[in-house]
Amino acid sequence: MIPLRLFVALLGALALPSLSLAQNYPSRAIQFIVPYTPGTTADVLARLLGVRISQHWNVPVVVDNKTGASGIIGAAATAKAAPDGYTFLFAATSFSTLAAINPKLPYDPLKSFAPVSLLGTSSMTLVVNSKFPANNVREFVEQIKKQPGLVNYSSPGTGGSQHLAMELFKQETGINIVHIPYKGSAGATNDLIGGHVQASVVSLQTATPFVQSGSIRMLAVMGRERAASFPQVPTLLELGYGNMLVATWYGVLAPAGTPPAVINKLNAEINSLLALPEMKEAMAKQGIDPAGGKPEALGILLQRELAMWSKVVTRGKIVVD
Repeated sequence: MIPLRLFVALLGALALPSLSLAQNYPSRAIQFIVPYTPGTTADVLARLLGVRISQHWNVPVVVDNKTGASGIIGAAATAKAAPDGYTFLFAATSFSTLAAINPKLPYDPLKSFAPVSLLGTSSMTLVVNSKFPANNVREFVEQIKKQPGLVNYSSPGTGGSQHLAMELFKQETGINIVHIPYKGSAGATNDLIGGHVQASVVSLQTATPFVQSGSIRMLAVMGRERAASFPQVPTLLELGYGNMLVATWYGVLAPAGTPPAVINKLNAEINSLLALPEMKEAMAKQGIDPAGGKPEALGILLQRELAMWSKVVTRGKIVVD
């Protein structure tokens, strides 16, 4: 049997490399990979945090937009990067929806990455063109059931969060509404406003100016709580749709095998920054509620999201075009 003093000493010796790494980290430039185009919310968050982390840690933070293949290229590059704490991925909801709809990704969405921090969430909303004859969710469902297969909804593309959120709603209500995929949010939103499609699922931030102008009508919020800016609009949860808790999320992932000491240090820094009034204000302008918390919170979210969207994809027999 090992004497207690020797056992404690051995534990201390094992911990020394990790403590040393955390103390000396970082010693060179850090790369934030954003798998989406400049100006998207994930990109804005990466740059907001990157500037402040660079100032606090006195090292350059480079934001690299590795776009393409709906985010696969950037995610794959992160998964293949050295797990040394100098490469991180700024991911969003599409990271999990894409994994649910595409089983042949060049990485495993759970095993190839280590969660660092959940940055924030943003409400999604169910909206219709202002001329569509439905003022609430009940009337919306009734109208579609009267004309199955004749009402269309738009999304920025097959397999995205907005597409799968509406597919989940279809499965919960038994309606037959037709998906019209676009190549990006602009076309999907413009055709909704123009009446070429009748409905859509969009972020609260995207919906707000068009609801205020009367171009579209917001029927419900898909989050846990009503939106402060639209207190009269109910959530789908309170309307009795218990499985319709859907939100856009943003988080930071590292390559699998990144030292826990590094992950914990960046996690603590991000939590500190998210608490700053100026960060809260900047995120509010993007329609995001700051989250933070331990790395495990993001890991749990990813597991839950992947399970939920995989079920939606299987039930709906959805495939990538």
